[in-house]
Formats: sequence, C-alpha cells, structure tokens
Amino acid sequence: METGLLHSERFYRKEHIKRPDEIKNLFKNGKKVSVSGAKLFFLENNCGYNRIAFSLSRGYGCAVERNTSKRYSREIYRSLKKYLNTGYDLVLLVYPGNNSFSSRYFQFRLLCEKAGIIKA
Repeated sequence: METGLLHSERFYRKEHIKRPDEIKNLFKNGKKVSVSGAKLFFLENNCGYNRIAFSLSRGYGCAVERNTSKRYSREIYRSLKKYLNTGYDLVLLVYPGNNSFSSRYFQFRLLCEKAGIIKA
C-alpha cells in the first residue's frame, strides 16, 4: 500500500523523544527561541538525525484541540525536516491561541530560522 510519503518524509520511531528525563533536560539545559504562541528548545545530540518532542502548555483546550495541535505539529515537522540541519534534540512548546495549520507552519519555520537549524 502506497502512503504517498517519500522515504525521508516519514517520522520514524527513533526521531521521537519520549523519556521524561530527556525532555526535562532539554527544558533545563537547552537553548530556546520563541515567537508569539510557541517556543523551541534545542540541544545538540551527537546523532546523525534529529529527535523531537511536542509539548503543550498547561490548560491547552480540550482533548480534541490538544490532539489536533500535536497532529499539526508532527505533520509540519515531517514536511520541514528535509530542510533542517541534523544532530539536534528539539522540543516544540505550543501555547493556546491560533491553532491553524498555516500559522503553526510559519511559527515552526521561524523558530528553526531563529535557532539556526535550517539549512542555508
């Protein structure tokens, strides 16, 4: 069955950060950049690929809004990951507000540009 995604556009299991201690380490020791409505924490990971976690601030809407927000964030990461430098752990922290796909796309792209992890 063809999914329509190119091989490099998949979001592999190894790219997920799931352990709470790794996420806490990023919040504590990582560099951060922010735009209105979102923050990106990043730290070099000495791997040949990026790893990412998606987090929402406390009180972020109902379950439907939280799930939609995380789904948008994952899809945006998949579409932009071929333009990102590799070797980073990332945490995208999103705040309530404008939850449209296009605004989230521009937020994430701007955060990556500010962090200097977008390829030139």
